[in-house]
Formats: sequence, structure tokens, C-alpha cells
Amino acid sequence: MKYVRNKINKIIIASAAIFVFTASCDTDELHELNINPQALNQVNMNYLFTAAQLGTAAGGSAGDNRYIDWRTNIGLCAHAIQQLANVSGGIAPGDKYTDNVESYNAPWEFIYGDQLKNLAEVLRQTGPDGFEAGQRKNMREAARILRAFNFHRLTDYYGNIPYTDALRGIQGTFLPEYDDQQTIYMDLLKELDEATAALSASNPDEGFAAADLYYNGDVTKWKKWGYSLMLRLAMRISNADATTAATYVSKAVSGGVFTSNDDNTWVPMDLGPSEWTNQNGISRAFASGDGGQPSILSKTFIDMLKGANAASTADDDPRLLIFTDGVGGDKDPLVQEGMPNGQDGGTIGAYIGEKFGDPTLSPSSVFSSINVALLDDNDPYMLMNYAEVEFLLAEAAERGIGGVTGAAAHYNAGVRAAMQMYTPYAQGDPDVEEALSVTDAQVDAYLAAHPYTGGAAGLEMIGNQMWVSKFFNWWEAWSDWRRTGFPVLVPVNYQGNVTGGTIPVKLRLPTHEVAVNSENISAGATLPDQPTTRVWWDVN
Repeated sequence: MKYVRNKINKIIIASAAIFVFTASCDTDELHELNINPQALNQVNMNYLFTAAQLGTAAGGSAGDNRYIDWRTNIGLCAHAIQQLANVSGGIAPGDKYTDNVESYNAPWEFIYGDQLKNLAEVLRQTGPDGFEAGQRKNMREAARILRAFNFHRLTDYYGNIPYTDALRGIQGTFLPEYDDQQTIYMDLLKELDEATAALSASNPDEGFAAADLYYNGDVTKWKKWGYSLMLRLAMRISNADATTAATYVSKAVSGGVFTSNDDNTWVPMDLGPSEWTNQNGISRAFASGDGGQPSILSKTFIDMLKGANAASTADDDPRLLIFTDGVGGDKDPLVQEGMPNGQDGGTIGAYIGEKFGDPTLSPSSVFSSINVALLDDNDPYMLMNYAEVEFLLAEAAERGIGGVTGAAAHYNAGVRAAMQMYTPYAQGDPDVEEALSVTDAQVDAYLAAHPYTGGAAGLEMIGNQMWVSKFFNWWEAWSDWRRTGFPVLVPVNYQGNVTGGTIPVKLRLPTHEVAVNSENISAGATLPDQPTTRVWWDVN
């Protein structure tokens, strides 16, 4: 994968510039009087758009790129959906269902305060009354798609959120009202429909290719992502609003969704010029001496990858040795072992003693950890992949949604795509690329050993495979699990947990939002504001 260093380097400029815009006046004369000749009154939209793209992956182009991943993606979601497990150390409220204010606050602070703020300015400046009205048509439509992606994330975390009133401080709205999640989803689907259809290679748009980190201005790729995201949102609400879901699944398929791993939405990362903005936040969160988050894989995850017969490799998922670096460096598939969730320093010794005969062994010496080949600071960051699209189409076909057919074919294509999408982490190193590769023959053997069955069992197979395919994208795996119920997870009931022994299904609102906007929260937020309260579409 070729990285575009000069694009990422512009983020620092954008981060410094974003706070110094001036408001327009009613007349040309007043406008001239209001301009400070020493101040910056117009910022190149390329910088803001690129900053929003980078921030969507790194957690905040103007802040700590590991913060949101460490606190929320990893600490809460990866442990709650039982792909990681934690005894102690780091941040892991999802392992034992405890409160962590930073895990609750981080998405709100970074997505509203960084990505959506930058996108709001791009849309304002490229709108009818902006400095660049009509000049950046494709960038404007791409910004609408990226805006929908970020709002979709926010509402899935918190339920009802400020949407219509959000980011209107320049118009004097400082305490925004809340929109209900159903209303938000209807508008996000409309935005995706309009923006994706409006993208065109014939649109005048100077600088879009230079600014675009994801697809280098390739409108065809952007249209595929827009329709693929539409498919995701439509299926996300399929249990709550089947009619709307069917309409937009059909629109997405007709428009043209991802068709191969070449369409995957990757965000390039770089080692410089700033470790805080341009490096992979997931990798940094796990780095010793940086984030220092423990990286032990869970028993649920490893057991799924090892198949029904743990004493044989015949039914193993070929990704087992892609995801794990082994047990103490031992990459024999038969010795891979995941750690149960919900353990602490007092209970894990008893478990290890019973399992391995020596309670003094350290967890790192007996349990599998994440493969370090996936954790370089300049590894790319994936936002969405083709495998998810195929699994969603398989589910739609199985459930008869939107006229989609061929559940088995879509399932098989999803498994193949999911198993063969990790080579970009090799960054051109042939040895690493070989280690991260899965051949067609390996996929064929796995599918032969695990044929798609259809019906209720088929839906569980789809849900399980989508869960595995969301490794690293744990916040989406959490949302998938909340919607589908797959995989079937056994909750922990750690002493002092705040959910009564059930897996969290919502983030609490940030403490600062509760402090300043209580009236609007009481009138419109998803209440009670507890991690056990379901969002609108979570009716499984």
C-alpha cells in the first residue's frame, strides 16, 4: 500500500487553523470592516477535509490519536464482545462491566469536537453562501458521506444525541436539543442517498484528489463506499423498521456496493511528522511504554478460531495465526489458548493452576496475544471492508430483505474476503505478507469443513463470521452483536459491576454534557442514561 505522506503532513496546519474562522456579515461593507488583515479568514478546504478523514481513524487530528481507541474501541468494546480479555492493567471496563468516564466521554469529545467540526466547516464553506460555493462539488458530497459515518457512530454509542442543533455554535446554539435515533437514522440514510448519487467524475472539484486520503479522489470508489455504508445503516435498523430497511437495502444494491477487497476503506498512517496525529492509534494503545494496553486474546475468540475440535487443526480458521503472535512466541496452532473474561489477579491463578497445573505461571506465558505484525505505528487503519458487505447481503438474502438473493454465495464470498484482507499490514515486506496471507485453497478447505446451512443456523454463521471480521473495528463488532445477538456470548458477573452481570449496550453521556445540558438531556436523551439501556434499533 502506498502512503501519501504529504497529505498527512498537512494535518498540523489544519489543526492550528480550525479555531480562527470569522463569521460573515450582512453587507459587503460590514464584511470588509469586520476582517482583521492580520488574521486568517479562510482556510483551504483540502486541509479541513483531510483532517476530518485522518481524525475519523486516528481519533482526533488535533489531539491524542490513541485516546479514543484505547478508551472506547479497545477498553470497552473489544472486551465487551469478548475478543480481548484483561486481568489487570490498562483500561478495560468492558471486561468486567465497570464504569470508566473516559471510555464514555471519548467518542463524544473527539467526534463532535474534531471530525464533525471540520466537516461542518467544509460544508459551510462549500454551501450556497460559502467562500467556495459550487467549486468543490465532489468534496462536498464526500464530506456528507463522512459526516454520516461519524454521526452514525455517535448515535450507535449513545442513542438519542444532538443532531439537528449540533455544531451550530457559530449561530448561537450552545445547548443543543436532542434528536431521537429513529429521526437521525432517517436523515443519515437520506444524506447518503443524495450525496452518493450526486458524486460524479464530471463535477468540477480542484484539489479533491490531492486532499482525499481514502481513495485519492476516485469517485467510483466513493460511490461504492456511500452505498455500502447505506447497506450497513439499513441492516442496522432492520429489526426496528423493516420497511425502511428494505427500501434502502434495495437502493444500496442497485447503486453498487463494494465488490472486492480493493474497495476497502483504508486510512494511511505515517510515523511522522507527529506521533500524536499521524500514527495508528490502535497500535500505539498496545505499545509498551506508550499506551501499554495488555493484548491478550479472549477464550471466546480463540475457541471460535480453533473450531469444535481443539485437539486438531483440521477445522481451524486460517486466521488463527494471523491474529495471534502465539503463546510466549510459540505459534503452534494446537497450543493457542485464550484467557476467560472477567478474571482478576486473585482468580486467574486458580484458573491457570487447574488448566496448566501451575498457578504461579503468568498470563502472558500461557495465553495468546495479538500478532505484533498487525501493530506497527504506521500500519493503515480500516474503516469498512468488503467482507462486511457480503455478510450483510447474506443476512438480507436469508431474511428476505430488499430483494437480495443467494445467501450461501454471499456468505462464502464474505468468508473469503475476510480471510484475505490483512496483507496491507505487511507494508510491502514479502515475508510478513506471506505470513498474513490466506490462499484460495485454505479458504476452500475451511468452507468445505464449515458449509453454509441456511435458516436460523445460517444467520448465526453469518453473525459469527462478521464478528471475527471486525477484529480491530471492535466498536462495530459491538453494534453488530447488539443487533444480531451473535455470537452467543456468556456474560461475566464480576463483583461490583454496574450492569447486574449483563454486557453493556450503551455508553453513558459524558459528564460535562450532563453538567451543562441537563434540561435538553431530560427532554430528549435515551434514558435512563445507563449502560443497560437499549438504543432504538436494539430490539433483539
